[in-house]
Amino acid sequence: MAQSRQEQRASYPLAAYNFRVIVDAETLSFAKVSGLTRQHQTVTYNHGLSFLEGELITKFHVEKYTTVTLERGSTVGARALHKWLEDSKPRVVEVQLCDADGRPVVLWRIARAIAVKLTAPTFDARTNEAAIESLELKAAGISQIHLP
Repeated sequence: MAQSRQEQRASYPLAAYNFRVIVDAETLSFAKVSGLTRQHQTVTYNHGLSFLEGELITKFHVEKYTTVTLERGSTVGARALHKWLEDSKPRVVEVQLCDADGRPVVLWRIARAIAVKLTAPTFDARTNEAAIESLELKAAGISQIHLP
């Protein structure tokens, strides 16, 4: 039985290249985003009947800062990343994964993102690759939201 177009769209993975990054309501262009992680801490509890019933694993959420890396091509006169690094206040960042029509479908919201490191591009006279700079963030309060 053939699937409808809506069923096909819902069952196929989204393309990873179709995303946008919004920092404090301003859209910035990036070539790559990595390190978006949301995890729970766990504790293994051995009780008196562990040999019969097994161990208990308890998980709980702890707001730990994780490292998120944003990469983009260096352009003439673009100082937004440098200004962000010099500023010490946390910012709200959203990474929106979009469908084929450019509508956000899934977004990752970082409640507190602090820029801690800006890495210059690798300079190599033997290649003709684009100059890519990377910004490292310490991020906390990461949540994932599925949009209708």
